[in-house]
Amino acid sequence: MRSTHLLSSFFILCSTALLSQKQLTLDEIFTKTDLSPKSIKGLQWIPGTNSYTSIPDEKTDVLLRTSADKGVSDTLLKASTLTSELKRFPSLTWLDANRFYYRVKNQINFGSLKGAYTQTHSWNSEEAENIDIEPKTEAIAFTKGNDLLVSINGKTTNISNESNKGIVYGQSVHRNEFGITKGTFWSPNGRYLAFYRMDQSMVTDYPLVSLETLPAESNPIKYPMAGQKSHQVTVGIFDVQTGKHIYVKTAGPDEHYLTNISWSPDEKYVLIAELNRGQNEMHLNQYQVSDGVFVKTIFTETDPQWVEPEHPAVFIPGKNDQFIWQSERDGFDHLYLFDLTGKLLAQITKGNYVVTDVLGFDAAGKYVYAMIADNVGLDRKLIKASMKGEVSILTPESGVHDIQMNSTGSYFLDNFSNLTTPRSQRVLDGKGKIVRTLIQSADPIKDYALSKPELVQVKASDGTILNGRLYKPFNFDATKKYPVVVYVYGGPHAQMVTNRWLAGGNLWMSWMAAQGYVVFTLDNRGSGERGLEFEQAIHRKLGVVEMEDQLAGVDYLKGLPYVDSQRMGVHGWSFGGFMTTTLMTKNPGVFKAGVAGGPVIDWKMYEIMYTERYMDTPAENNDGYETANLINSAKGLKDRLMLIHGTIDNVVVWQHSQAMIKKCVDEGVLIDYMIYPGHEHNVQGKDRLHLYKTVSRYLMDNLK
Repeated sequence: MRSTHLLSSFFILCSTALLSQKQLTLDEIFTKTDLSPKSIKGLQWIPGTNSYTSIPDEKTDVLLRTSADKGVSDTLLKASTLTSELKRFPSLTWLDANRFYYRVKNQINFGSLKGAYTQTHSWNSEEAENIDIEPKTEAIAFTKGNDLLVSINGKTTNISNESNKGIVYGQSVHRNEFGITKGTFWSPNGRYLAFYRMDQSMVTDYPLVSLETLPAESNPIKYPMAGQKSHQVTVGIFDVQTGKHIYVKTAGPDEHYLTNISWSPDEKYVLIAELNRGQNEMHLNQYQVSDGVFVKTIFTETDPQWVEPEHPAVFIPGKNDQFIWQSERDGFDHLYLFDLTGKLLAQITKGNYVVTDVLGFDAAGKYVYAMIADNVGLDRKLIKASMKGEVSILTPESGVHDIQMNSTGSYFLDNFSNLTTPRSQRVLDGKGKIVRTLIQSADPIKDYALSKPELVQVKASDGTILNGRLYKPFNFDATKKYPVVVYVYGGPHAQMVTNRWLAGGNLWMSWMAAQGYVVFTLDNRGSGERGLEFEQAIHRKLGVVEMEDQLAGVDYLKGLPYVDSQRMGVHGWSFGGFMTTTLMTKNPGVFKAGVAGGPVIDWKMYEIMYTERYMDTPAENNDGYETANLINSAKGLKDRLMLIHGTIDNVVVWQHSQAMIKKCVDEGVLIDYMIYPGHEHNVQGKDRLHLYKTVSRYLMDNLK
């Protein structure tokens, strides 16, 4: 009797606790501001110092400065001192230990800490884009329309004055592949500006239609599709002192890729990683800055599948002729020390992990600090490596470390999380030891009836370990059977599952689990941060290996006693939309319902740089393209599938889903469709809530 009484009391207490937890709505997920782990705002190092800045709270106009060694803080600046227009402290970018700039409306404002704050000058940036500020001289490179301009001490010089609308200066090229994020590159001392010139006039205009005018208005873009004409790129060099510019004399075919531009410290040379259109041969070439003349090929990298340079050469401090190159030549992304003759001096890092970023060097240039993806890609850790290849892990704690390094590696700011730590921001010393914890965020969703994920592992058909993330329904009952929602991406470079807070998931997944669903995600072969063999398994056959691995994930789910295998749904966007549609059309009966957003349907309609890396050209790999073409498998659709597309999608153009709809109509196959007028590749802003309500309702209605 006594044990029964105690057991009954336990269940009453548990039930009361569950009932007391707050129910979160979809609306609140997208509108509440307190559902993310708390963090310290404005946290960054002041260059050349051991002090960092922070903003005490969002409502204050104060910027604090704190010494890393002693932890002593003082007020560095007030927003009201910068300008009377500011009520809260703006985001600063430091130029050096004393100078900084910030943006307010259409102005870039420069300031100094020397004595009282003084505003050195303001520059009206209205109509200016792609702004790139040189830290030593405060010269400003920017684009206006298709042209590139430079402003120096208030005087503006046009580097280009192009009448041909197909030619673009100073902007990102090659569809932002190969790690390219910008189109201008200042030299170390600010005398020169390297820039891209992109001729797109030979690329076919692709129509995007604005529906907001009457009548609708055509706004065509240049969109080079696989196997078709590509744009042609050259690199220019502008001399600030003379006001003149020259062009680097690159050779080879017109349709090659000029990537990862870097400067030698003495400003005598510029290095360019040049890649053939087939993306299987890369030359790191050296050019003279004075006249753009080719000096030599420093080294060449080849691979039967692909070579993908994504990081420019990083020169060793104090050395004009030695640099670090990041390469996958041994099967994993590692650091190599070269000199300008092309001699390999040392492999700095090696092992079954991936270097993701180089952070910097110690004061003497003897050690390099970098981030790695470790623990089968789940963790992010900070390493210190000598030029001879002696490596130590400074942050061994399993999880995701997001590191800001001071100028010499004597201190670090660590933004850390894992499955059990929402966020911990702390100061580390040069050995990785915690000097102090700045904030230990509480669990922001602990009072809500929301599920949290766990990490699982699934074996692929070849034995490869695949990382997965699993949400069980809130108030989980092992004796029940639950429907499943699989969230899928599966494409290159992306990694959905990591050992961070919520395992890389989001609150929508927690919310779906709270509605009584098992929510599952698997990173298949082909996804990022697992090494070259893992990534290249998809070569020339997109959708094949990825589908095999996702179906291995389905088998894993079916093996769980609480999973209702007759009520499984799948959802993904972009490459995930391609995977969703692939799984639905080629495996009828596995998934009862699916939602594919912005899906690639036919890879011949996707951009050259991405598609040809993984698939070669349609002429070279017709069978691979035809196998991946989902129009060919439309007749296989037997279950409920909704396609979603933004009407001005400039990444996966609207034609993809329209072609699929037409094929389904032609074949008498029923399919559902939703468009978002005026949205590009994803649905952002206020309409994002509508998107998630649409996705959620469709899955719930069809998984009953």
